[in-house]
Amino acid sequence: MADRVHPSSKPTTNGTAATNPSFPATKAQLYGATRPTYRPQANRKRSRGCCCACVLWTTVVIFILVVLAAIAGAIIYVLYRPHRPSFDVSGLKISSLNLTSTSHLTTNINLNITARNPNRKLVYTYNPITISVTTEKDGIIVGSGLLPSFVHGTKNTTFLRAAITSSGVQLDDVSAGKLKADLKSRNGVALKLELETKVKVKMGGIKTPKARIRVTCQGIKAAVPSGNKTTTASLSNAKCKVDLRIKIWKWTF
Repeated sequence: MADRVHPSSKPTTNGTAATNPSFPATKAQLYGATRPTYRPQANRKRSRGCCCACVLWTTVVIFILVVLAAIAGAIIYVLYRPHRPSFDVSGLKISSLNLTSTSHLTTNINLNITARNPNRKLVYTYNPITISVTTEKDGIIVGSGLLPSFVHGTKNTTFLRAAITSSGVQLDDVSAGKLKADLKSRNGVALKLELETKVKVKMGGIKTPKARIRVTCQGIKAAVPSGNKTTTASLSNAKCKVDLRIKIWKWTF
């Protein structure tokens, strides 16, 4: 019986299979090829909310610290009743205050200072104290000196002595001219004293950090000595002011 040959259902062309015909791309395919990849952006509202929360919490913390500091200060005031120390010029004698024709200044002044601590529970510990004497009108430096460090006990009065000197200090022409006019005045030379140091306060078992203080004394009238005589300054109008100087970074208050 002869075998039957059935024709293939897939037509061939030159012995190879037929390839799929190519069609033009659709609009959707073209749009998808050129469109940039979508990348979700960070939520700005959420970052702003975090910043606002940080600012709010920082403000709350600062407010709490200020309140705690105020409460601590009130407690210290009630317990210790702190008062500032006082300083007075108790004596000022001039042995030499000479300005030469070449504008060289020589000064020799004996200064007495009275320091009082009115507190019953506070003890002051002072660093060495620098002293400068200037003319009250023009601020020309007449001389300088130094007081040693000391401990100022409770309800205590301490008498301090210092030598204010300058030896052959050269003044500029303007300062020399102003100082010569002051030295020739019949009413004497108006002088100003400035004392600067650091002080630490002890309250029972509590010790504070050292803080700067400045003592300014004005209203001192001094006559220029002649020859080997020593003149005593008039202190009837002398007043001293104590200022606490607080330094924060670059600023001093």
